[in-house]
Amino acid sequence: MSRQEMSGRNTSGQNAARTTLCAAIEGFTFHGGSGPALRGVEIEITPGSLTAVLGGSGSGKSTLGRLLAAWLAGGRDGVLRGTLQLAAGGRQGEGCPLVFSGTGDDPRIDSAAWADHVGYVPQDAAAMLSAVRGTVEEELAFGLENRGTARSEMTRIVAETARRTGLTALLERDPATLSGGELRRLAIGCAIVTGPGVLILDEPLASLDPAGERTVMELVRDVRGRGAAVVVLSQHADGLTRQATHWLVLEDGAGTAAGSPDRLLAGSSLASSGVVVGGPPGLPAAGASSRPVAAAAPAAASGPAPAPGLPPALQLEGVSFGFDANDPGSPLLLKSINLEVRPGEIVAVTGPNGAGKSTLLRLFNGLLRPLRGNVRVTGKGIAGVPTGVVAERLGLLFQHPHDQLFERTVQREVIFGLERLFGQHASAKAAAALAEVGLDASGGVHPHELSGSGQRLLALATVLAREPAVLALDEPTVALDAHGLDRLTAAITAAAGRGAAVVLVTHDLAFARAHAHRTVELKDGALVGC
Repeated sequence: MSRQEMSGRNTSGQNAARTTLCAAIEGFTFHGGSGPALRGVEIEITPGSLTAVLGGSGSGKSTLGRLLAAWLAGGRDGVLRGTLQLAAGGRQGEGCPLVFSGTGDDPRIDSAAWADHVGYVPQDAAAMLSAVRGTVEEELAFGLENRGTARSEMTRIVAETARRTGLTALLERDPATLSGGELRRLAIGCAIVTGPGVLILDEPLASLDPAGERTVMELVRDVRGRGAAVVVLSQHADGLTRQATHWLVLEDGAGTAAGSPDRLLAGSSLASSGVVVGGPPGLPAAGASSRPVAAAAPAAASGPAPAPGLPPALQLEGVSFGFDANDPGSPLLLKSINLEVRPGEIVAVTGPNGAGKSTLLRLFNGLLRPLRGNVRVTGKGIAGVPTGVVAERLGLLFQHPHDQLFERTVQREVIFGLERLFGQHASAKAAAALAEVGLDASGGVHPHELSGSGQRLLALATVLAREPAVLALDEPTVALDAHGLDRLTAAITAAAGRGAAVVLVTHDLAFARAHAHRTVELKDGALVGC
């Protein structure tokens, strides 16, 4: 489909062109795939609507979103059979269906022209960004610049978009310095800045604090009020997806149920899907997260608190940190932090986006070094100790799994470095860690072929296999469906049971309340609740 065939482009940032997007996917199979990633999926997206596509990890939600947004294309990326139809401008009958039969004669979509009408934010928000702009403001302006928007108009639209996404105070920041939640709001801003008629959001509430969740939920209402359609791809029946008028449930790439949220919640169609269900419908209360906790998760799954008097496995003494060590007058991100975590104890660290929670975890193992104060792991200070040596006692799960996955197969990923620790028992340790998170050690699956949930569980397995004295987990629940949450809970419980200290940074307040012995909040550079 050529750019000339697409009409109704809107870069005003005001009312979106009324756009209808329909798909009837008989089948889509990736090149080299052993079977279809999608089969028998039908969806109709109309102006002003909110549609939620729900399913567990690997159900095909992200694949469907990428096809609808032309980030995946039949022929180039796989074999597509079915139809796609994009009618922009709201004129009845506009936009003939594109028919795909899986042959060389199939239509070719101009993805740039398609993007004028369909905005898409992937689960990995960083993939949405250009990576060539030095500030948030420049990143927001990037799409407008490519469309030749007049500078005065561009300035106005960027300012309005920043306001709508809660980014006004961050416009001069380098995107590389943003927290996970701030980065997600920036990616959404980049998707809406040109006013597309359809907005597709993959796990839009992931990594967001309660204020960020409210911002995104209000933004979705605003976008719909301007005439655009919104599609949310999610593993959660949360406060956002419950506002949808229509749900489509996917399992193993197939549409297994469709209808209103009330009807599907009242039935049994979600029971085996992996969708996380729980919590009250509708908007969350002020200051509360809209995220439910897995209904199957038992209370106090972490077990009894460790006996008092045990020496701490992790200890922070007056730790302060700022990114500009050469400027004594520069503001500190962390100020005189004191924290003790005992063997067998699970501590959850909460706090707003940008508070420094991920930075705090990186101080635990020496990836970052404090300006003042001491960090002790199993009673020994880590000042001057190489990070690789500290990692034998403290395992860190990064917020973004791709930051720590680098091997060619799942098994090679987990066994890397284990021979030095466990010798001839390394293979058994790797297999046990993979089994603990529900992954198969056999075969040659590449880590990046796994779903988002699978990659996070694999990264967790690489940490568990080393049996460290301290586990530091950064947003471990992100991208996990109900089955993955059960695996995570069991792994954390087992680690604490063998005497490991566990610190998890999370915005999932329900998970923290259910599984941590205590919760502390990082706010304005200080830990509250220690």
